Amino acid sequence: VRHPGRTTAVRCTRCDRPACSDCLREASVGYHCVDCVADGGRSRPRTRTVQWPEPTGRLLVVPALIAINVVIFMVTVLQAASVSHNADAPLFQQWALQPSAVADGAWWQLLTSGFLHIGPIHLAFNMIALWVIGRDLEQVLGRARFLVVYLVSLLGGSLVVFLFENPASHTAGASGAVFGLMGGLAVVLMKLRLSPRPALTIILLNVVISVAVPNISILGHLGGLAFGAAVTAAMLYLPQAR
Repeated sequence: VRHPGRTTAVRCTRCDRPACSDCLREASVGYHCVDCVADGGRSRPRTRTVQWPEPTGRLLVVPALIAINVVIFMVTVLQAASVSHNADAPLFQQWALQPSAVADGAWWQLLTSGFLHIGPIHLAFNMIALWVIGRDLEQVLGRARFLVVYLVSLLGGSLVVFLFENPASHTAGASGAVFGLMGGLAVVLMKLRLSPRPALTIILLNVVISVAVPNISILGHLGGLAFGAAVTAAMLYLPQAR
């Protein structure tokens, strides 16, 4: 139809018009011509889920979060006059999550504890994970939704610690938020119909490390993971009207 000078023995299984190999696209049954493929795309009902934003091409939220964490770490180092014992800083004592203190009114610890780190190794691991996972997730979700996933994961992990951890314990770190990003990444891969196996493997490995290594808040990690996956699924699967 589009190239009358070409010989072909193949027809479109939808409109039954002859078409050459350049003008045919493989379908579930036989081949469809490019005209039928275009018509099918126009007549397909629009999705009722949250639409994907256009890629920004420039990361903003992830570098900003990393910068905030590094600056707060440096403040605690200066206050404590020690890199490895920065948890002795007054700011650290005020901002670290202690369930009994939250119950007495220090509600801000649910948020501020996610920006504290005990020593440079703790900070480095979390910031590397935030960069590796967050840079792709911010591109896919967009800045606003990515920030929502991060903060909800952080608060969700803190909430689980507050409810179920030893009331006298002290918890700090961005790990809950990072685990939430892992859960969000797995949901995004399933939404895009890609294999979530790489993300699930990373999650499983980190859960094993959380259980095996002492002084790691497994409750904060699992809480962040659950809340991050849940809020991402709500964004991508619920109808726009809701």
